[in-house]
Amino acid sequence: MPALDLWLIGNCQVSALIDRAGAMVWACVPRVDGDPLFSALLGRGQREGSEARGIWSIELEGCASVRQAYRRNTPILVSTFDDGAGNAMEVIDFCPRRQRLDRVYRPTAFARIVRPLAGAPRIRVRLRPTFDYGAAQAARTFGSNHIRYVLDDASYRLTTDAPVSFIGEELAFRLERPLHFFLGPDESFAGSISSGLEEMLEDTASEWQLWARGLATPPDWQDAVIRAAISLKLCQHEETGAIVAAITTSIPEHEGSERNWDYRYCWIRDAYYTVQALNRLGALDVLEGYLGFLRNVVNVAGGGHVQPLYSVLGEPRVAERVAAGLSGYRGIGPVRVGNQAHEQVQNDVYGQIVLSNVQAFFDSRLLRMSGLADFQALERVGERAWEVHDQPDAGLWEFRTISAVHTYSAAMCWAACDRLARAAEVLGLTPRRDLWVERARHIRTMIEQGAWRAEAGTMSATITGDQLDASLIQLLDLRFFAPADERFQGTLRAVEAALRRGPYMLRYATEDDFGIPRTAFNFCTFWLIEALHIMGRQQEARALFEEMLSRRTAAGLLSEDIDPESGELWGNYPQTYSLAGLINCALLLSRPWSAVR
Repeated sequence: MPALDLWLIGNCQVSALIDRAGAMVWACVPRVDGDPLFSALLGRGQREGSEARGIWSIELEGCASVRQAYRRNTPILVSTFDDGAGNAMEVIDFCPRRQRLDRVYRPTAFARIVRPLAGAPRIRVRLRPTFDYGAAQAARTFGSNHIRYVLDDASYRLTTDAPVSFIGEELAFRLERPLHFFLGPDESFAGSISSGLEEMLEDTASEWQLWARGLATPPDWQDAVIRAAISLKLCQHEETGAIVAAITTSIPEHEGSERNWDYRYCWIRDAYYTVQALNRLGALDVLEGYLGFLRNVVNVAGGGHVQPLYSVLGEPRVAERVAAGLSGYRGIGPVRVGNQAHEQVQNDVYGQIVLSNVQAFFDSRLLRMSGLADFQALERVGERAWEVHDQPDAGLWEFRTISAVHTYSAAMCWAACDRLARAAEVLGLTPRRDLWVERARHIRTMIEQGAWRAEAGTMSATITGDQLDASLIQLLDLRFFAPADERFQGTLRAVEAALRRGPYMLRYATEDDFGIPRTAFNFCTFWLIEALHIMGRQQEARALFEEMLSRRTAAGLLSEDIDPESGELWGNYPQTYSLAGLINCALLLSRPWSAVR
């Protein structure tokens, strides 16, 4: 039975997930939101047996064990296979990435290097790409050193120094020397495949290790933070700057939930939390790329409605449909392509756009700092926040049939006005500063009067109603409330009592469009950890953080959700929310470097 114990490789153009048997089971082309070339993760029985589809496996005959690890500070995976009888090999998986001619070379390609380690291993290669979301298997043509895979609207070529006929017929053969595989665009591989891939491997390793060296990591949990940061960077489509919420689609929140969503798009909210976490590590390249994406989105919106999400190319329409060719993770469908949430009104996006941009008015490290023209463009977003701050929306949890004036959305509109006032001040625009200060004050009053429930001693998740949800904890991170404010303290107690399940936090415990949620939302647990630490409950915060670290996969990653009873991971993977929460908590809870030097 497949599990979310998967290893992520990528180059910020394409990515792939590799299972514990060393098989590539998920990879989309030509972008993360494209058609899966390898779809076995979501296929009916596709991972098992000789009829498996949508998979690329390199198998050791009689394999008894597989050990896997990333090359240090890279997304390069090394899988070591052993048959227990003296025969062993390793497979090195990566997506090439390096600097060439003042550009980043990040092809739509997957590279694998197979090396014998001991004895006389015999291997079998199964390379079975799919297209049309698993509905069809690619046709093949053969050359002397390549196999061409013909899809519906593109072709990909495997260039190799392995015996092509053995691969085509899927015959086992003896591995006597290193073999090299490059699956990429349908064009001739320039130069030697063996020396070319070995050079790409070392260049890719250097590229990632140099990037990781620039991270301002904490001394505690440093390896966990670096792995989370690399994985977050892999969720950025570097060409446009878009940041996707996850690499997968339709991993359900729990069995039978129908909560199977396509997260391979750029949510304004998720991307905000991603750049917030990476900013705290000093990874400004991700912020700079994302701000370019946001400027395009804001420009197209022209001061009007901004969608909650866009494709990685900034396309507004990502119509939702069901892919009939795939049965779903563990056969739990449906598999959805696209996301209907692009049609929703979610008023928190205006605050997240401003919060993501405001650093550029203060941070002189950036290659492109923001000035007057940028402020004027951003004011149009603020004007929209001011217009909608008291209007109902679907909220950050994207309810499909429920609408209300959500406290979190209103607080994000407050943050938009508050931060615009700060940007105006640094630019010396006193009249504009005063305007935004007054608007922020007005929204604050509306929230404090409308959402406060004096009899219960807590804020409500909506301006009318008595709901509780975990987003109320974010009033602390937004600096809407100070830690000493009794209203926040009461809210934290109420939310924790209502939504905490052992170490984990639910988003909410009320019925929605699909019933009552059963799994905890990992990001909300990290929100709780942050709040506990700031409120002086440091020992408890550290214990909860260690619990969350223990729930990571072998690759050091987390999905969206966790079953509070079994501890099993569910939901799309790897989830940027969860990895951002890990980074934020590690930075908050760690000792300073001065304490360990």
